[in-house]
Amino acid sequence: MDTAELRTALRNAGLSQYQAEAYVALLQLGAASATELADACAVPTARIYDVLRDLEAKGYIETYEQDSLHARACDPKSVMEDLKSRAVQLDEAASEIETRWQQPAVDRHMLSIVKRFETVFNRAEEMIREADGEVQLSVTPEQFDELKPALSEAYENGALVKVVLHPERTDELKPLAEQEYDGVATEVRHRTLPTPFVAIVDRTGACFAPHDSSMNQYGVLVDDYTLAYVFHWYFQTALWEVWEVVYDAQTDEPPFVYSDIRHFVQDTEPLIRDGKRIITHIKGYETDKRDPIEFTGEVTDVYYTAVSAPTDTLSFSELAGQVCLTVETDEGTYTVGGWGAVLEDVEANRITVEEISETSDR
Repeated sequence: MDTAELRTALRNAGLSQYQAEAYVALLQLGAASATELADACAVPTARIYDVLRDLEAKGYIETYEQDSLHARACDPKSVMEDLKSRAVQLDEAASEIETRWQQPAVDRHMLSIVKRFETVFNRAEEMIREADGEVQLSVTPEQFDELKPALSEAYENGALVKVVLHPERTDELKPLAEQEYDGVATEVRHRTLPTPFVAIVDRTGACFAPHDSSMNQYGVLVDDYTLAYVFHWYFQTALWEVWEVVYDAQTDEPPFVYSDIRHFVQDTEPLIRDGKRIITHIKGYETDKRDPIEFTGEVTDVYYTAVSAPTDTLSFSELAGQVCLTVETDEGTYTVGGWGAVLEDVEANRITVEEISETSDR
């Protein structure tokens, strides 16, 4: 560092231009009278006394009388400690500025746009650990492996964990051993195309980030029931419905557990048409008061606004409109809808098929 750069650095550390000029000159002279120092630097003689007093107050120099006012530089140890502490502080400030620019704090806004994928991933991991209802996740195998501890916690909490695995770019997706999913996922499907990172948790939060090959890199954090529903439909139609099932933790015999009323209808509507008796346990919320409610009863009717005649298995698009169950219990009859229900008595977030039997067994 040359003399000019040293003066600039001292000015950045809080000295004035004249103070930096005088101090650097005094370091070279060792000790000097005020007039000698003024002659050796660019500080006017009329200002040199004020400059020396200020430098002494800051601990950079000490003055003494010897026929006239003289000055010498103090032991630079304290000066160096001050400069180093300022350097550390500036370095920490630079890091904090970068962090705040790239990663704004996740607060209670309904929608936040962030720049770093790490922010999206960390938020998803945090939400998944606390999940006890449902997790819908679109990830690469590497991301799945990193999220396995959080997914295991959600699974142990009783959440239904649906995972779509997809390749990072266009390379072939290698299947994982079944034991990789045990105790971690309820159902796993493979999508052969690169896909955005998506996590939808307990119907209230969603995290989204484009895949690596996307032209724009950003992240979206959602903390809103209605906005999360939009991502739910994207997940169901584009990422879930048409892709191959590679793992399913459900058994071949009841109980069968559903978090989505449309999947329940897809599986059970043909059985009901064939005269089967379906006993279900419904867990959800009253649509008017939002109070929690649970009950067990028989599904006596299934209503949906399909645009075509029913086939053996209804497609998800045929169930895009209103879907409603009528469930008869010992206490009364309830109409049951799914996520976002407003016309029915109950919004179900968990439907469990407890029994399937012939009508004649009633």
